[in-house]
Amino acid sequence: MDAAFTAEQDEIRRTLRELLAACCAPDDVRSAVRTAGGYDPELWRRLAQDLGLPGLALPQEYGGVGCGLTELAVACEETGRALLPSPLIATAALASPLIAALGTDAQRTALLPRIAAGGLTATLAVPGGALATALGLTADPADGAWAGGGRAGGMQARPVTGAAGWRLYGEAAQVLDGHSAGLLLVAAHAGGFPRSRTLLFLVRPDTAAGVVRARRTSLDETRPLARIELRDTEAELLGADDAADVTGALAAAGPPAAALLAAQAVGAAASVLERTVEYVGTREQFGRPIGSFQAVKHRLADLYVQVQAARSAAYYAAWDPATAGGLALAQALEALRTTTAEAVQLHGGLGFTWEHEAHLYFKRAAADELLFGPVHRLRDHAAQRAGLFARPATGPAAPGSAERVAV
Repeated sequence: MDAAFTAEQDEIRRTLRELLAACCAPDDVRSAVRTAGGYDPELWRRLAQDLGLPGLALPQEYGGVGCGLTELAVACEETGRALLPSPLIATAALASPLIAALGTDAQRTALLPRIAAGGLTATLAVPGGALATALGLTADPADGAWAGGGRAGGMQARPVTGAAGWRLYGEAAQVLDGHSAGLLLVAAHAGGFPRSRTLLFLVRPDTAAGVVRARRTSLDETRPLARIELRDTEAELLGADDAADVTGALAAAGPPAAALLAAQAVGAAASVLERTVEYVGTREQFGRPIGSFQAVKHRLADLYVQVQAARSAAYYAAWDPATAGGLALAQALEALRTTTAEAVQLHGGLGFTWEHEAHLYFKRAAADELLFGPVHRLRDHAAQRAGLFARPATGPAAPGSAERVAV
């Protein structure tokens, strides 16, 4: 692995940082999240058309730039620094990889170029708060219980008798950017208990009947969530048939998405740390800047080490997501949580006001861990997959060993 960034990756970072510095200050963020869509559509258009952001990792044959996961991680780190409200994660990290992996040629040709151009946003809708489970980050998604298990309360699908297509019924309570997405990828159960399996469906909420969408009040306004109700809604199966390994595709999409989320969390942590260092260098107490006190220096040094370690983990995960995706996300979320909490403390009474920009980052840290974590479950599942808790193979038990174990 070559840890150095290429000239192209550095250019992506520089261009995006300059644009967001001019268009995405904290006041701009607050203004954008209070719009109906939850983001600035003009800025999203510029990011899509001028920089190709949503299509950065899509193949050129579908209108994408043709870069890899690392380039998209570089972009995500910069959007995290500015807390950019945008449908980037929902569209490029969740929906696009699933369409590319499971969609038919016709579906990919119809959808991916529009996504790459920024004209279509998309998101993944799963029942309940099971997004991390569905992506295989905190549990094994293979049994499909997270999608309702064929029971009431989940998302159900039934084929339309005598016609092509499906009908969906159910509710997804926490859908990232679900209120504004032009396309929903809905995970639903089909086939009843004996043949129950999880499938993915395409729902176009602007034209399909029976779709009810409501933006929810969330802790982090820059990461908007929506409740989606489907009431006998017409849907299109993603893929050629219902025999596709949907849970396998979701589990494969989870680690790359975790790497991108980790990069975004690292960007946010680095930004709030820089703002805190700048503040303690100017805030005076007892006739000197508080940043000159040794105790404050030690706290900031510890934060710097933690953020840099999380950054290394995030880019290693972008290089090898299957191995390190979940662990990198855990480390980045922990670094963001610790850094934002210290930032609030070191800003003193000013930092405890909701209006201060430190709280924008603090809310992002708390909300991301609620949506994609928690950290201890991310680490536990990674350890389970690595077999760290498996019983070692042993020879014949010694006489009396069974009795000792029982006792």
